[in-house]
Amino acid sequence: MSKKMKLGLHTYTLHLWGLGENYANFNEYRPKAMTLMQLMDKAVEWGLDGLHITGCDLETKDEACLKEVREAMEARNLYVEYNFSLNSEFDHRINDTIEEGIKIASALGAEIAKVSLDVRRPRPLYGSCFHPAVMKQLVDIYEEIKAALPLMEELGIKLAVENHTDTYADEVIWLIKQINHPLVGACLDTVNSMCVLEDPMSAVEKLAPYAFVNHFCDHKLDRDEFGLRFHGVALGDGDIDCVKVYNTIREVSPTDRITFEIEWDMEGDSLEAAQQKQLDACIRSIKYAREVLGIGK
Repeated sequence: MSKKMKLGLHTYTLHLWGLGENYANFNEYRPKAMTLMQLMDKAVEWGLDGLHITGCDLETKDEACLKEVREAMEARNLYVEYNFSLNSEFDHRINDTIEEGIKIASALGAEIAKVSLDVRRPRPLYGSCFHPAVMKQLVDIYEEIKAALPLMEELGIKLAVENHTDTYADEVIWLIKQINHPLVGACLDTVNSMCVLEDPMSAVEKLAPYAFVNHFCDHKLDRDEFGLRFHGVALGDGDIDCVKVYNTIREVSPTDRITFEIEWDMEGDSLEAAQQKQLDACIRSIKYAREVLGIGK
């Protein structure tokens, strides 16, 4: 019998509201049109089970703030997952060391800390899986994670390595296998593989057995005279086979949570118009997750 799945939201889904990373702004951060506390109330209103948050959503990373967020999450019966990066070049607020990320996750009451590796790939990008320049970086990350294993064991925190926009699924799996520890697994992003020209369904099938957590996304591919680009859309509106991906995660992954994420672009809209479209896409995604995918049933 299939397990019952919970539904959570990655705060980047509402990045135009000042939540999650501000990738497009290169450290010129948008003021928050919605605070993390307000988002918690929205999560309850929308019937969500939890939130996947970043350092960008916190006012600070000091002990008092983390305690306040933890208590607010617990009061609303929401689970929390902590998302951080090692060396993001787009939004420095999300950056932590492995040890810092694990400690913050524990202080928030999270069971899982998700990390982006921020590998700098050589060109050409295509066919560069396991390139020597990449492997040197992965070895350094391996050493940092291995050194943090006693802390993870002490605090009971799982570390999920993401197939971010700079890593192949096979590289993430190589790192996990080399560390070979039950507290180290994957974060499966369902669209990121396209950024290294990897088939997204292939990445899903490879990473799902290792995935403690996921970024469940849909993208629409458009072709014009300049080539191909993908757009973040509401779940079910794009070219990812969301039903197949969901069934794979539910049956194979060691998790009972789906964390959805929308990478909505402003396109030519004003900020106010784009914010409303992003919010609408968020609400439609929840409806799709409940009614089409059957999450929570």
